[in-house]
Amino acid sequence: MSKRDYYEVLGVDRSATKEHLKKSYRKLAMKYHPDRNQGDEKADEKFKELSEAYEILSDDQKRQAYDQFGHQGVNSSFNNAQSAAEGFSDIFGDIFSDIFGGSASRGSRNRRGSDLSYSLEVSLEDAVAGKKINLDIPSTQRCDGHWQVCSHCQGQGVIRAQQGFFSMQQTCPHCQGEGEIHDPSCNKCGGSGYIKENKTLSVNIPQGVDTGDRIRLSGEGDSGKSGNGDLYIEINVKSHEIFERDGKHLYCEVPIDFVDASLGAEIEVPTLEGKVKFKIPEGTQSHKLFRLNGKGIKPLRGGSKGDILVRVLVEVPIKLNSDQKNLLEQFKKSISKNDNQPLTEKWYKSAKNFLRGL
Repeated sequence: MSKRDYYEVLGVDRSATKEHLKKSYRKLAMKYHPDRNQGDEKADEKFKELSEAYEILSDDQKRQAYDQFGHQGVNSSFNNAQSAAEGFSDIFGDIFSDIFGGSASRGSRNRRGSDLSYSLEVSLEDAVAGKKINLDIPSTQRCDGHWQVCSHCQGQGVIRAQQGFFSMQQTCPHCQGEGEIHDPSCNKCGGSGYIKENKTLSVNIPQGVDTGDRIRLSGEGDSGKSGNGDLYIEINVKSHEIFERDGKHLYCEVPIDFVDASLGAEIEVPTLEGKVKFKIPEGTQSHKLFRLNGKGIKPLRGGSKGDILVRVLVEVPIKLNSDQKNLLEQFKKSISKNDNQPLTEKWYKSAKNFLRGL
C-alpha cells in the first residue's frame, strides 16, 4: 500500500509553520496514542503514521527533501530506522515528554496522568463580568490498592530491543507502560488499577474571556503513577439575543421610526450594565452607526475597555389606515428631492449617466 502524503496525515497545508505542525501533531497524537487505545490496531497504525510524518516535516532538511522528491527523498533517512519499530523510538522523546508528561525512553518513571479537556459554554454576561462556577468533571483516578513491580519489564514500563545500530523500545504489553501490575482481585477497580469517577471543581471564569480561550487547571486531569495530568477548560461564549461580539467591542441594532429619524429624538439603548440614553440627530439615515465609548468589554489580557456600536434601522410603518395614507400622500407632495432627499437625487443622476453609456 502506498504511503499517504505526510501533510495530509497531519491535516495541514504544505505552507504550515513548525508551530502549526506541532499543534496538529499534538492533537492527533493525543487521540491515537496507544495508551488511550489499548488493543486497537488501527489506532496504533495511525499513531505510527503520525509519528513518521511529524519526524520528517519537523526537520527542515528532511522536509525540503520530501517537498522536492516525495517519499523517495526521505526513505533512506527514516524507513531503515522504522522498519522494525513496534512502539516509540527515542527520536520522539522530546515530543512525548511535552505531550504526555514523560519521555518514552524513561519508561514508567515519568508516567503521569493524561490531560483532560472540557468544553464549557458560558453566557456573554458571565464572560464579560467573570463568574465562579462548579463543574462535575469525569476523570480517571489511580486505585490505591496493591501494586507490584512488573516482572516482564522490571518496572521500566518499556521493553528494549537492539537491531543493528538502532536501539528500539516499545511499551510493555503486560503492564501497559505502568511498570507495575495491579492486584487483579481488587474490589475497588476490578483489577484494572484505575477508577472512573466524577469530581466537583470550583472554577473561576475571569473577566473578558472569549470563545477559544482556555483555562488550565494544573493537576486536575487523570491521575497516574507519577502525578496527575492537567485539565483544560475550553470556553465557548453563547450567542446573545441583542449583542454581537467582536473582540472587546459589542454591536447591536436598534429600530427607530421614520418620524424620529426625520426629526431627531432621544432613544434608549441597552448595555451590559443597564440602559443608557443618547440623542440621534434629525435626518438620520437607516444603518447609521453610533458609538457608545467605554460601554463594551474589558479585555482579558489588559488594555482599554471596548465600545458599543449602535446601528439604527429606520422602520417603515405597515398596515396604514386611509387617513394615514392620505397624510403621507400630502407629505410626499410637500417634499423636494433636491432639498429633502439628497440620496435619492444622487442615485437618479448616477442611473441616468449609466444608462446613457449603454
